[in-house]
Amino acid sequence: MDKSKRLMTDRPAPKILIIIPALNEAASIQRVISSVRQRIPHADVLVMNDGSSDETGKCAEAAGAMVLHMPYNVGIGASVQAGFQFADKQGYDVVVRNDGDGQHDPAEIIRMLDALAANEADMIIGSRYIENRGYVGSPMRRLGSIILANLISLIVRQRVTDPTSGFIVCNRQAIHLCAQIYPHDYPEPESIVLLCRAGIRLLEMPVTMQPRLAGQSSITALRSAYYMIKVILAILVDVVRPPTAARIP
Repeated sequence: MDKSKRLMTDRPAPKILIIIPALNEAASIQRVISSVRQRIPHADVLVMNDGSSDETGKCAEAAGAMVLHMPYNVGIGASVQAGFQFADKQGYDVVVRNDGDGQHDPAEIIRMLDALAANEADMIIGSRYIENRGYVGSPMRRLGSIILANLISLIVRQRVTDPTSGFIVCNRQAIHLCAQIYPHDYPEPESIVLLCRAGIRLLEMPVTMQPRLAGQSSITALRSAYYMIKVILAILVDVVRPPTAARIP
């Protein structure tokens, strides 16, 4: 047997945590948890109930997931950072972020975990735009994504195609750093800049985005334009700040 293959088979299975941020996703959260568990049965599932006014938390607990209840709606960035802090303190080797609306296909997680295990990067980002897999977004959101992608690609000196993707897989080094500096206001695009400047290796992989299982997005064309302007300003502020070094205690 090849020595590298023998060493891989000798390694213990990584301790995996799947973080699912959720706000008023009672209609879909149980199906999301069930789908994730079917694909990654050995992983722990943690739902970040971000001050939901519906039964999201109770539904997630009924599905057997661990649930952290935010005292109020702190926002997706703060709730996801709390999940990373939990993962860091509990010694998880891998974190998967999978949204609670059902748009992220759990079947893609296996491919992303394989890339992480092959040490291709410290964080794998699922991109909707590397390949044409049928994802259709509003023209305003797509324009904003292209502008952000070009700006971030210039800053981090590597090609970024989907700067607002929340579908990610992280190793221990990235977990520890996200627990410290994961941004609250514009978490997806800002985190790419912050993590790359800290020395974290990022890799995008093409993924298929599914329709929402229930409800609808609250992001309108006007909000998309407002978001784009504010996130560009936030990124420019991030660039002038000293980078944080990625270290594991």
